[in-house]
This record gives sequence, structure tokens and C-alpha cells, in this order.
Amino acid sequence: MTNPTEFLWYIPNQVEGGHRGDVSDPDPASLETLTSHARALEDHGWDGALIGTGWGRPDTFTVAAALTARTKTFEPLIAIRPGYWRPANFASAAATLDALSGGRVRINIVSGQDNLAAYGDSEGDQAHRYARTKDFMRLVRRLWTETDVTFESEHFQVTGSTVVPRIAPRGNRLHPRLYFGGASEAAERVAATEADVQLFWGEPLDGVAERIARLKRLSQDLDRDLPPLEFGLRITTLVRDTTEQAWADAEAKVDEMAARQAQVDQHRRSPAVGQQRLLDLHARGEVLDDNLYTAPGRYGGGGAGTTWLVGSAEDVARSLRKYRDLGINHFVLSDTSYLSEIRRQGDQLLPLLRDATTEAWTEPLRADAVA
Repeated sequence: MTNPTEFLWYIPNQVEGGHRGDVSDPDPASLETLTSHARALEDHGWDGALIGTGWGRPDTFTVAAALTARTKTFEPLIAIRPGYWRPANFASAAATLDALSGGRVRINIVSGQDNLAAYGDSEGDQAHRYARTKDFMRLVRRLWTETDVTFESEHFQVTGSTVVPRIAPRGNRLHPRLYFGGASEAAERVAATEADVQLFWGEPLDGVAERIARLKRLSQDLDRDLPPLEFGLRITTLVRDTTEQAWADAEAKVDEMAARQAQVDQHRRSPAVGQQRLLDLHARGEVLDDNLYTAPGRYGGGGAGTTWLVGSAEDVARSLRKYRDLGINHFVLSDTSYLSEIRRQGDQLLPLLRDATTEAWTEPLRADAVA
């Protein structure tokens, strides 16, 4: 029995408009603009959206709370940083929002570099950073599922802690899912033991297959005591009515990016292991697999904007099915301009994928075999 496939979008959560050179809403941080995106996601078949985080942006958790109050089914995937929150405070806030929203909360744990000094955080080397993240995830999960919790580690301590309100189990969902990303050895060890969903950037099929296989082995080697790790893909999907139009638009966007190459993307200032893997893909070719476009990474594309799946809705759906066959069942897609693409891809792409999940999508292949 396979896990259900879920499709989320991305809400950038930025004060200034524009992203990757595209004109955005005139007031992107307003409640009206953000609500229009969330309601469009509901109306066009999406399960919810990742809401970005980082110092200098509107507070992600506050945005998520406001949007759940203005929607009925929208599920925010709330990006948070362990150094920004204390575990018990966060567990309480998330449990409260989960109760108020009827179980719509998802959490994305981010351990990448940020402007730590600006909010009074400090951390040591990579080993220290991921050890803290591991403890954070373990403690938060305990606070959500146990009462009278006592926990002590190098990084966090609580004594006799009970979070109220309690999170109500909903079928197999005992608490909000913890999504996690990272490609370093330290990050993968955290994912293998503590995450519910490991998110990958838009790597080629063979790279994703290799990482899934490795994480499954790590889960066994490290005696994971949670349900099996699930996998997700965070990627840009550039969809147009025809293959030819999609590629013409993709190349035009990259030309615009090249003209502004002096602008530095935040992901390039100090590339993490996963980001560097994406930036290195262009050496293998400008187009990998059938339609994975690597050129954006040469001209300022970072994170999910480093590689794009390009084509008609049928082209992109075919590519996403191949990732699904490897075991990916959480997809976080996006393209700009965000609101128009929520509608376009919701109407053109999602029906092809939703039909496939109930009719034609196959059982996941072994992660070490790429069709």
C-alpha cells in the first residue's frame, strides 16, 4: 500500500515584490495578497503551500496562522529554525494552531545558515548545528505525543512538560509531519532518524534514486524507531500550453537572469552541500533526463530555482511520475508569477497527476533503479 501523493505550492513570504526577476504583487506581504494565494490554492486543487522563512522576512508562523484563519482546507507547510524557537515554545504554538485549524499544520525544519546574530542565536560547527536540530525534532515530537516530558541534552532541557492543547490523532496522523532537507552526511543522519519527510531539490532521477536508497539504509543502520521515512521533491515547474512555448519562455527567462547576473542569490553566498550539488549539475549538460533544465543555476537561480522541469503539462506530469515511481509522494512545486501559475498548473498539471495517483501511477520502484 503506497502513501497518498500530495501536491503543495510555495508562498515566498517576502516584503519586497519580485522573485527570479519576475514582477510580483505590488504589496506581496499584505494579508490580502497572501490570502488570495492561499484561497487560489484551495480553488485550484492544491493541498497547501510551503511558506518560506529567514530573518528579514515576515514571521512565518504568524503568516501561517493568519492564512489558516482565512481558509478552509489550505495546509501551511511552516518553515522554522531550531535556533529561532525553543522546543517547548514551538511545540505549544504548533499544537495550538493545529487544534484551531482542524489539523492542517505541517512543519519544515530548516537548519541552513541564517543571520543568527540578528536574533541572538549562536551555533558551532556543522556537527553541533545538526546535533541541535536532532534534539529539537526529538523533543518536539515527544511533547506532541507524551505528557509530563523530562528531557535533557547538551542543547535543550525541559522538566515535567505537558503541552496544552493536546494534538488530536487523525487517522494515522499522530502529529504534524516534520519535513526536513539537507544533503550533507550530518543532515542525512538527522533525516534518517528524526524526519517524517525528507525533501530533495530538483536533482536528476539517478541522484534522487541514490539518495533515497542511502537514506533507507541509514534508517536501518541507525535503528530508526519511527514510521518509514517518506520523500518529497521541491522544484520549479515551468508549464505552458505546448512544449515549444515552454522552452521559449524558459530560455527567455534565463536570458533575463543572465543580464542581471551581478545580483547575488542568497543560496550562493555560502552554498550548502545540497545547493552545491545543484550548481554542479550544469557540467553534466544543460538539459538532463527529458526536461530538467540546469541553465538557471548558472545565472542566479538558487534553491528550487536552480533547476526547472520545463514543458507542456503532459511533459511535466510525465517527469513527475518518474519521481513518484522512485518513492516521492510529496511534491512542492512553484513558478512565477505565483498567483497565475497556481491557477494554470492547478488546472492543467494537477488533473493529470491526480488521475494518475488513483489510476495509472505504479507502485514505487526500488530506489536504486531508474526507469
